[in-house]
Amino acid sequence: MTSGKKTKAARSSVAAARSSVVAKKPKPWGTIIAVIAVLALAGTVFGYAYSQISEQSEREAALAKWNPSEENKDPSDQIQGVVKKEYAAGKHVTPTQRVAYDQSPPFGGPHDGAWANCTGIVYSKPVRTENMVHSLEHGAVWIAYNPDQVSGDALDKLKRRAEGQQFTMISPYPGLDKPISLQAWGHQLKLESADDERIDQFIQSLRRNQYTYPEIGAACDSTTFDVDNPPPFVAEQPGADAVPMDGGTEDQAETGGTTGAPAPTTTQPSS
Repeated sequence: MTSGKKTKAARSSVAAARSSVVAKKPKPWGTIIAVIAVLALAGTVFGYAYSQISEQSEREAALAKWNPSEENKDPSDQIQGVVKKEYAAGKHVTPTQRVAYDQSPPFGGPHDGAWANCTGIVYSKPVRTENMVHSLEHGAVWIAYNPDQVSGDALDKLKRRAEGQQFTMISPYPGLDKPISLQAWGHQLKLESADDERIDQFIQSLRRNQYTYPEIGAACDSTTFDVDNPPPFVAEQPGADAVPMDGGTEDQAETGGTTGAPAPTTTQPSS
């Protein structure tokens, strides 16, 4: 009996010792914290990605009405403040000539034979106007801004609209009468703020809009235009020798006409 009692007591002692060891074993807090951190990070990443996708979808939905179509050839007609004019296409001037443009910035008329590269280029310096206008003929949108009025975060917002975007370009335009001016062939919109929703509406409506620009299918990258050292902008008003708005030499490759023949008028189809 004594032996049995000792054995039972020994077993109880061993069980108690094991229980004590288990009770004293520390929890793996490091692992727990690491797992929680990973889950939190995954949740944050997923939440951010979801919000970005949602915002993109909302932007696309909001801009859907500004997509050109056979039934809605010029959506910019619905944008308050857009100015429209008709200009003859395919009229060129030489690199040393200036044009007496009727608008500032101009958005149509005679232009240099070399177009400014408009493959999402952010020009840090003002560029010769005659080259920029040629890009509009190719279906580009030109974002111009007054460098004395637009800087910092506002300028960054404008740059994001152009940088890396085909058939888009941005440049400072000294002396601009408004902080911001958007140009497409035959169209212009002047604005006060980089937060104005009409910026995206204008771009969506008119960039490569086959119904509103003359030279359908023309490229925007140029092998003859030096992006790093473009022809400089000239602030002074053109002199008496400037090419008038109805002047310039017709480019037969663009118009299919003959030298000296009147250039065709760019008309805006009814929407």
